[in-house]
Amino acid sequence: MAKSKFVYTCNQCGYESTKWNGKCPSCGAWNSFEEELAEAPVGVRSSASSGAAPDLSDSILELEDIGADSDVRYDTGIGELNRVLGGGLVKGSLVLLGGEPGIGKSTLLLQICQFLGEDHSVLYVSGEESARQIKLRAQRLGVDTENLYILTATDAEAISQTIASSAPDIAIIDSIQTMSISRIASSAGSITQVRECTNLFMHTAKNQEIPIIIVGHVNKDGAIAGPKVMEHIVDAVLYFEGERHQSYRILRAVKNRFGSTNEIGVFEMIDKGLREVDNPSQMLLEGRPHNVSGTCVACVMEGSRPILAEVQALAAKTSYSAPRRMVTGFDFNRLNIIIAVLEKRLGIFMGSLDVYLNIVGGFRLDEPAGDLPVAMALYSGIMDKQIDEQLVAFGEIGLGGEIRSVSHIVQRIREAERMGFRTCVVPRQSMSSIDPKDYDIEIIPAGTLKQAFAAIK
Repeated sequence: MAKSKFVYTCNQCGYESTKWNGKCPSCGAWNSFEEELAEAPVGVRSSASSGAAPDLSDSILELEDIGADSDVRYDTGIGELNRVLGGGLVKGSLVLLGGEPGIGKSTLLLQICQFLGEDHSVLYVSGEESARQIKLRAQRLGVDTENLYILTATDAEAISQTIASSAPDIAIIDSIQTMSISRIASSAGSITQVRECTNLFMHTAKNQEIPIIIVGHVNKDGAIAGPKVMEHIVDAVLYFEGERHQSYRILRAVKNRFGSTNEIGVFEMIDKGLREVDNPSQMLLEGRPHNVSGTCVACVMEGSRPILAEVQALAAKTSYSAPRRMVTGFDFNRLNIIIAVLEKRLGIFMGSLDVYLNIVGGFRLDEPAGDLPVAMALYSGIMDKQIDEQLVAFGEIGLGGEIRSVSHIVQRIREAERMGFRTCVVPRQSMSSIDPKDYDIEIIPAGTLKQAFAAIK
């Protein structure tokens, strides 16, 4: 009898080693190796793979002979989800939906079953809940379609065969951490099980032309639990984000083979499930303080959608030897650069001040166009000068204190105009692409930070 062999597998990238390592030589992660039982002895693997490979020349197809009509996507019935997916759920695709427990992943998937069930059959496979529990949740969400079928199982091979034999139009797996393959010795949720189960569902989706959505949990580091190779297998990776104490949720596409990864979907969690937020700018600007310094409105692009967000800055005298810098929703290193520019180019010394920066609503400014509103909020907070509540600003700041142009300036101005703002501070370089007479909003061009701060009256 062959002796069992143990291997150490990195839980971040799936790298295997015969001995434990403190640092993974493949991805560089620390303390990521876990001991697992190998699938089969090395000799068995080599003998099994020594057979002659089949000839695939008959399977070669010409590109023009492959049918790809316009009806290759399923409408999910939720516009925000369609936007993130790139227009809908592609036939034969494998989509990974990740998020923290209780964020609303299962709720979102059960809600789309109501719309998809009108014209298509949906198989909902659950390894975490019983059929009765799913029924209770469906009643609370108002899901009563007749084309929704429930299967409670955890055997990935049996589920794959069931999907192939029953041939539903859409299949949902909730969740991948509960699935297992019996011939693999490791337990459900381990690195090997998650990787092999995902690979099995991928082949099922491609061979049967059935879109499959799998749910993945998020670990304590904020990444989807399981090896990174799992994200390479699937066609799209969606992250469901949001603060537990807030009702708003943001859906982002980290990977999408059939669309853009810059689009986001905004939802609100209510007692009847998730509701689409058609106007995220209005949501992020609710409850703005009046007659308070240190606040400015920014306009950033998320894909093809302009979004207005409130930037709040607070500067206070420090009681420490080194001043504190606390940031929420903005790049910490970028804030340090802006502070250095303000000190060097404008003489605003902040070496003895604690600086706190917050993007309201759990939103994150990842675009360079958020530099100018951050600088204006800092200037307003330090000088205690109030910025007009009807003013919006956007632009990138250079190390020389200049304001550089940004893209999609027309869409940004139109969004500010639609939301009722009266003044818009834009980079002077961008004025060549617009005509101020075409807009009802007052446009103030600024080439330097001094010119932008002059708009604060």
